Amino acid sequence: MEEWRQCGRWLIDCKVLPPNHRVVWPSAAVFDLAQALRDGVLLCQMLHNLSPGSVDLKEINFRPQMSQFLCLKNIRTFLKVCHDKFGLRNSELFDPFDLFDVRDFGKVISALSRISHHSIVQIKGVRPFPSEDTALNEDDVYRSLEELADEHDVGEDDIYDCVPCEDDGDDIYEDIIKVEVRQPMKMGMTEDDKRNCCLVEIQETEAKYYKTLEDIEKNYMIPLKQVLSPQDMGAIFVNLEDVIKVHFALLRAIDLNMVSGGNGLGKIFIDFKERLLIYGQYCSHMETAQKTLDELITTREDVKMKVEECTMKVQEGKFKLQDLLVVPMQRVLKYHLLLKELVSHSTDRPDRQQLKEALEAMQDLAMYINEVKRDNETLKKISEFQNSIENLQVKLEEYGRPKIDGELKVSSIVNRTKQDRYIFLFDKVVIVCKRKGYCYELKEIIELQSYKMSDDPMNNRDVKKWSYGFYLIHLQGKQGFQFFCKTEDTKRKWMEQFEMAMSNIKPEKATANQHNFQMHTFEKNTNCRACKMLLRGIFYQGYYCSRCGTGAHKECLECITICKISSLSYRMHLILTSGPKMVAVRNYHGTPVPPGKTPLSFQTGDFIELLKGEPDTTWWEGKLIQTQKSGFFPNNCVKPCLDPKSFPSRQPSRETDYYGYPWFAGNMERTQADNLLKSHSSGTYLIRERTAEAERFAISIKFNEEVKHIKVIEKDSWIHITEAKKFESLLELVEYYQSHSLKESFKLLDTTLRYPYKSKERGPASRASTRSPAIGASYNFSFLSPQGLNFSSQSSAPFWSVFTPRVVSTAVARYNFAARDMRELSLREGDIVKIYSKIGGDQGWWKGEANDRIGWFPSTYVDEEGVQ
Repeated sequence: MEEWRQCGRWLIDCKVLPPNHRVVWPSAAVFDLAQALRDGVLLCQMLHNLSPGSVDLKEINFRPQMSQFLCLKNIRTFLKVCHDKFGLRNSELFDPFDLFDVRDFGKVISALSRISHHSIVQIKGVRPFPSEDTALNEDDVYRSLEELADEHDVGEDDIYDCVPCEDDGDDIYEDIIKVEVRQPMKMGMTEDDKRNCCLVEIQETEAKYYKTLEDIEKNYMIPLKQVLSPQDMGAIFVNLEDVIKVHFALLRAIDLNMVSGGNGLGKIFIDFKERLLIYGQYCSHMETAQKTLDELITTREDVKMKVEECTMKVQEGKFKLQDLLVVPMQRVLKYHLLLKELVSHSTDRPDRQQLKEALEAMQDLAMYINEVKRDNETLKKISEFQNSIENLQVKLEEYGRPKIDGELKVSSIVNRTKQDRYIFLFDKVVIVCKRKGYCYELKEIIELQSYKMSDDPMNNRDVKKWSYGFYLIHLQGKQGFQFFCKTEDTKRKWMEQFEMAMSNIKPEKATANQHNFQMHTFEKNTNCRACKMLLRGIFYQGYYCSRCGTGAHKECLECITICKISSLSYRMHLILTSGPKMVAVRNYHGTPVPPGKTPLSFQTGDFIELLKGEPDTTWWEGKLIQTQKSGFFPNNCVKPCLDPKSFPSRQPSRETDYYGYPWFAGNMERTQADNLLKSHSSGTYLIRERTAEAERFAISIKFNEEVKHIKVIEKDSWIHITEAKKFESLLELVEYYQSHSLKESFKLLDTTLRYPYKSKERGPASRASTRSPAIGASYNFSFLSPQGLNFSSQSSAPFWSVFTPRVVSTAVARYNFAARDMRELSLREGDIVKIYSKIGGDQGWWKGEANDRIGWFPSTYVDEEGVQ
């Protein structure tokens, strides 16, 4: 038997792969095994199974699909534990890319074989491999794997599948909340008997659950206050005190209702839905709570002793506190299942419609909580990206959800040189980086709102690697970019993700019925105006009309009634409100932070009433007209807007009078600039007009102890200091290099334009405005409406579908659903859906097919046929 087949069987013995995994099928190929291991998840799970605690599973990214960064991080974690805990030398291991790109899978097999012979594994009684005669040279078997890896994504199958973890919360819940008097439904029982069984189960499980909450409060929360600080108590128990109060009221309402026959039970759950939303906060902090508790038990003996003492008081020590903290999340996700069973046995009851509404309310609640959990996972990934990118001055979470990341070649349309770059694609931006070992150096942030994507079919004729390209073209004719992918399949996947990102920030129905919808983070729980269901998650949950303040799901934009504030009345509203009007020329989401003040977040195109702002101050105070929120923002994020009927169309003319800017020195010789800047701090700069020279402007900047001079070139309607980066105006150029190092163009000049020579030198966060502060300046403005995008049709043979799936059941879509990701399945009400998998059901997602497309969709958005 080949060594790789023995390896697959060994992994099954280690309880990492299921016994019927495709690697043991007669038709299996070595790439099936490589594909199962490429994201590093199963390797880390294997080490944990063999040596519990050797890998902190909370640090593993269990769903790293479409992210090369996260897959490599998992693989590096595996390699580090192999070296530190299992004693393997680096020469006995492999490079992360040997597995991820499957460059040398033989090395991977060899490393796993060494682990299989380790004493830690032998104690477990798992037979090592190879255990029989194996071909000495299997190089031919592994030779073509790298090409196969180019054609297949990592983890193509179940993106919402659950990976086994340390705690089986469902088993704990069933053990604690079991109803001892419950009788199985028997043949011959009437529908009323079955209905009564459902009612009794709801009442008794609620009573049992409330008793558990009381036990936690009485036997843990109160005693632990003696040894824990308020901060630690809050970290471990989150908002459990509020949860207990809600369930005291809920149990009382259920008990009173049952006395009268249980006919109004549906209304109780409808009324309590709003109060049960506090579970979003509890569930999103549960992992942190358990981690904090574990750390305190490990590092503080007094806490360890107290927790052990408390544990013995709850069901004689049967459950640890870590187990009990999982129960609230499990309980709140059971309500829709209990009500679904009740509805199925209430066919002829007068309160059936109310029960169905209660079921929808609890299904909506379950989806909300699952999306909160999912968003927290996403934010954790974003945080890992953030910490690995050098020179990044913005919060990545402001740019939406990550779509895909990996290595591409990039060139600007002006400068055709291909450069190796690492790309992080988010909903709103492309983060372009240069890889430096395990970290990344920021090179460019491309805002997708200003671009459209275009295919480059000409390059596809070249069969060489890295010749498959597509363009990002600027909507106003500024610098564009071309991206090159390794294979045609890779290019298709990247283009699909770009299309989805652009669809999220510029949805087709964004301006339907005179609205102006933008992707938005809602600070409070908000219901969609159209379907009345919650906007789910914790960031960028849906879309917000900047005119009337309406919130909606992406799939509901076309269903919203006509905007209450038409374009004309909106302009009149702007005219009538007091104070100078400004229009945002860029997004600002609180970074940099105004010193000691509350930031005012806004997006490009928002209108702001200026409350306070001096021409020579960096921070202005204003009020966002759409929401009436007030706060501070950098003055270079806005422009005056004296006439609301006209909006910005382009930058001021190149003949702009620059004397109003704190960095402009007018006509000045080089020696004068030297003398002027000599006494200033490093990073102080000015822009001067050069006398009798071919190039009109020059930048003079103090760097360390010297003054450097850079010519500003004006040619073919562009302005630049290097061919690689061109601008429409001097203002744009100065703005760009205020936040990007000059070393992009001059390797030894590692500084930004920090301090305009006329301003006080207060640090980079207080850069004086590049834009004229004169409120009385006159501008002609016009808005660019969102560009319509023609997206290519989605494939009927998706790349993650390798085998013909088995139909589990069929369902009918109850609501519209708009996919946010290429792996999700968009639905229209009434669609017939073939269901292929319910494995991710506990997280609210099923896998199925509709309209010749396969993907994942919310399980609560469909009704299974044959299930009442």
